[in-house]
Amino acid sequence: MSQAVHQTAPLNRAPQIEPVDTSAALPSQVDVVVIGGGIVGLSTALCLAERGLSVTVIEKGRIAGEQSSRNLGWVRKVMRPPVDLPMAQRAEELWARMPQRVGADCGFRQAGITYVARSEDELANYAGWLEDVKGSGVDSRMLSPREIEAMVPGSAQSWIGGIVTPSDGRAEPTLANSAIARAAIAKGAVIVENCAVRTLETAGGAVSGVVTERGEVRCGQVVLAGGVWSRRFLANHGIGLLTLPLVASVLRTEPMEGPTDCAVGGSDFSFRKRLDGGYTITQRGALFAPLTLDHLLIGLDYLPTLIAQWKNLRVSLGREFFDDLKLPRRWKADETSPFELVRVMDPPVEQSLNDEAMRNLIAAWPAFAQAKVAQQWGGMIDVTPDSMPVIGEAARMPGLILATGFSGHGFGTGPAAGELVADLVTGRTPSIDPSTYRPDRF
Repeated sequence: MSQAVHQTAPLNRAPQIEPVDTSAALPSQVDVVVIGGGIVGLSTALCLAERGLSVTVIEKGRIAGEQSSRNLGWVRKVMRPPVDLPMAQRAEELWARMPQRVGADCGFRQAGITYVARSEDELANYAGWLEDVKGSGVDSRMLSPREIEAMVPGSAQSWIGGIVTPSDGRAEPTLANSAIARAAIAKGAVIVENCAVRTLETAGGAVSGVVTERGEVRCGQVVLAGGVWSRRFLANHGIGLLTLPLVASVLRTEPMEGPTDCAVGGSDFSFRKRLDGGYTITQRGALFAPLTLDHLLIGLDYLPTLIAQWKNLRVSLGREFFDDLKLPRRWKADETSPFELVRVMDPPVEQSLNDEAMRNLIAAWPAFAQAKVAQQWGGMIDVTPDSMPVIGEAARMPGLILATGFSGHGFGTGPAAGELVADLVTGRTPSIDPSTYRPDRF
């Protein structure tokens, strides 16, 4: 197996999104500034531009340069917490309409998502979730071993059952972010790359603008969609945020004949078909946890999650700890910020996890023994204690809306999250209950 994984000498590099012509000029004043050019920030900007507001997205590096382009591309309702399900359902509606909305194919395909079970505990977990969401309108259903074989033929393992959601699917991160960004620009939004927002400006205790490395932009409201960087940005203003970093390692194969177009997840692997004919694969049962100072500062808030998920974490104390210590935690508007020192967070691949993913997948579906790995990458996820995002106005800072902490689920729900943030900014009645995601719940 190891030979199969390495036979093409895959490059450890991040996916490259389709290029977008962004602005070199920074406006002096707008209605809303969005900090962060990932899918949530871009979706927010698109919604706000569609509603006639002037909006500027300011990205320290390149749009979608971090987790928004490095994720698995799943658009999933199955196994979402019941309180989070409305967000996923609204996202599905928005993804289905995305080609007409942005004038481009984002790769969204409702080919279904299937989870397979080896143990009675796994199967009971799926059945329990299905009971919890009864009446919600999801089309999920339990699967027998015979149905799994019919849907995903050629397995070498005996599955005792599973769950499928036919309306779930996937989209292509390298296409979708660019398409959303172009549509936002076409509707009046300004996107500025390679420009870090250093600090917020306030007047009477409320947001009045942002200070960037290129100067100030005055605005009435700010949306912070900074992903893994949001905690550090807020801490500089004396605002706490509970997020910790975890790293997912991912690989993609060259085009190949696979067992199904449906995305499939087992306890220790997952795969999904790509638009280019290859597959995106990961070790679904494990994440790399490089320790940082924040793990020591707020780790106790994660204790219940840590106890429950300990076997799924590969903890390491190494270079990442000291690299993190080198970055400033306090700075002023006229000082270089950490976001200028690290334009793009590019964590290394944890090779052992990708090797495990391929071993486990080949044992389950031997067709993958012929897979040629074309590329590998790492992506840093910002995780909250309950693995749900933080969306809402920041405490003690009127005019600052948080949209962060998506815990690895931001791509799939990104369009709905952007719509919710736009509702909060404009004062519309949200189509999704925002109280689930309120910042003060921790």
